[in-house]
Amino acid sequence: MIRPLTLLTLAALAGTAQADGREIDYRINDEAFTGYFAPADDEPRGTVLIIHDWDGLTDYERRRAEMLAERGYDAFALDLYGQGNRPVETEAKKAETAKLYQDRERMRALTLAGLAEARDRGAAVPTVVMGYCFGGAVVLELARSAAAEDVHGYATFHGGLATPEGQGYADDTAPILVAHGGADASIPLEDVTALSRQLEDAGVDYEIEIYSGAPHAFTVFDSDRYQQRADERSWSAFLSLLDEVLPRQ
Repeated sequence: MIRPLTLLTLAALAGTAQADGREIDYRINDEAFTGYFAPADDEPRGTVLIIHDWDGLTDYERRRAEMLAERGYDAFALDLYGQGNRPVETEAKKAETAKLYQDRERMRALTLAGLAEARDRGAAVPTVVMGYCFGGAVVLELARSAAAEDVHGYATFHGGLATPEGQGYADDTAPILVAHGGADASIPLEDVTALSRQLEDAGVDYEIEIYSGAPHAFTVFDSDRYQQRADERSWSAFLSLLDEVLPRQ
């Protein structure tokens, strides 16, 4: 079902979002990181933790954080790569993601530390975790770990969906939204089907949306892969999830 969109398109929202956020320098053990915190305009309904894609925390995640702040949520975009590490070349991006795919304990630890930093900075405790591409895979890693407290939902946008051997989902996992492009050449539909079976077998509340003709990275503004229709529909689905799991008090 197509959900009603806001009065403005996503592109307009992204272009007009007020830049009230700020960079946050923080440390995990002896390593330096830089996140981005956009507080809600009014009393927050909850927090959205944003996990970046393979090029690290960039203006893209900052724009999404501002859009969420305008909707009434505290938004914190964490940093999984480290301060100043924002790879540009494809091989460098692959290398950075490979480090974390090969060390999932570190992946989870950095994600949990980012969530803790957000809360230490005053972000509301009830949280939804969302991520893009590589960040979507990290979202599911966190969901499977069941290590984060007070997380009310997860969302992955054109993210990696494969479940590592030996991992699985508990029946009390918070609701999961999967937004996937039907023309995604990087994440095959077989991975979507396999994830659906795993979540169904585990009894997890989930929703999978597939957008026809949408390629990988279909939400990335100003890129040659951006598809406005799929972006708007997936964003609307995400806002519906937020309304459900972080209702107004």
